[in-house]
Parts: sequence; C-alpha cells; structure tokens
Amino acid sequence: MNRLLWMLVALPVLAQEGTIFYSKSFPKSKPEYMEIVLQASGEAIYKESAEDDQPVKFKLMPDEVQAVWGLAAKVDFFQKKLESGLPVARMGEKSYRYTNGAVKHEVSFNYSQDLDAQALQDWFEKMVETVNLYFDLERTVKFERLGVDKALLHLEAAWDKKRLVAFELYYPLLNRVAKNDSYLNMARERAARMLAMFEEARKKPE
Repeated sequence: MNRLLWMLVALPVLAQEGTIFYSKSFPKSKPEYMEIVLQASGEAIYKESAEDDQPVKFKLMPDEVQAVWGLAAKVDFFQKKLESGLPVARMGEKSYRYTNGAVKHEVSFNYSQDLDAQALQDWFEKMVETVNLYFDLERTVKFERLGVDKALLHLEAAWDKKRLVAFELYYPLLNRVAKNDSYLNMARERAARMLAMFEEARKKPE
C-alpha cells in the first residue's frame, strides 16, 4: 500500500480520538438531568447525576461511533456557536464537551438550527432512549414478569423505527427471558426473535 493510500485509509481512524461529554438539564422533566461520556472506542457511560453510583455502561457499534464523530467534526468539535438565538420554548440546556489530551472545547445551547448539530443531538437522544428502554426491561424482568412482553414490544417498536443503538446492551436480559420458562411463552419467543435480529444486524458487514 503506497503512502498516500495508507493516509486516506487511516484518516477516519486518526480523527476518531478523544472523549465527547454530553449533558442535558431540563427541570421538571424525568430525569431532570442526565449525562453521557462517550469514548472514541465506543465505550459509553450514562448517568442521571454526577454522583450516580449505578451508571449504565454500553458500547456503540463501530459505524455508530464513526457517525457521531463525523458529525462532531462537522461542528468543529464544539468550537462553533450552536445556539440559534431564536425566541423558542425552553427545551432543556444541552452541553457538549470534546476533550483530547490538552485540547478541550465546550458549548451549551437550548435550540440549534445547525443541521449537523441537530443530527448529532438525535444520536444522543437515541442513546438516551436506548438506556430508558433498558431500564424498563430490566425492571419488568426482575419485578414484574407479566409486563415483560409489553416492555419487549416497546423495544421492538424502537428497533423498527431505528431508534436503538448499542443493542448488545440488551443481550443478558433477552437471554434471561428467552431461556427461562417462568416467563410467558410469548415473551420468551419475542426475546429469542429479537436476539436473532440483533445478531443478524451485528454480523452485517460495515
């Protein structure tokens, strides 16, 4: 491989470095505060307070990480102003921070008209939705077995609408349901079907 071709191949990897911190503060909403710390490796941590001692850890798929980093690059890794300044309703204070060694850029806003910022915001909203569905499924699996199939229906609907990311997060819970005859047959069958769908998606070439 010649030097120029090597540089073209390596460029996306070299650009995908550092850490992206995202938070949203929205009083009287549920939760009122949340944050996500996303590493360039795809490893992420979700918390509902800075002192949250039970964070949810998940890992984005490689194509998901590249999409997020690509959009972050388009907004100059938060060196540019994102706030629209329009007199719109309060939709929660969003903050981003990019850190890479000694480099650190941060920006906060309520509403942005920047299309790349909107697309990036949608990715983080997907992460939040993914974690919230995980919370719901975890609760029903542990404490409300008759509600498991309904929780799985919500999960399946989110998958169909392409609102789920880091779907491997669900593997332990889905396996627990699929292999345990104490759950309703329809829930076990749905869990097994979703595992098969996720596994098929995981094996697709990037």
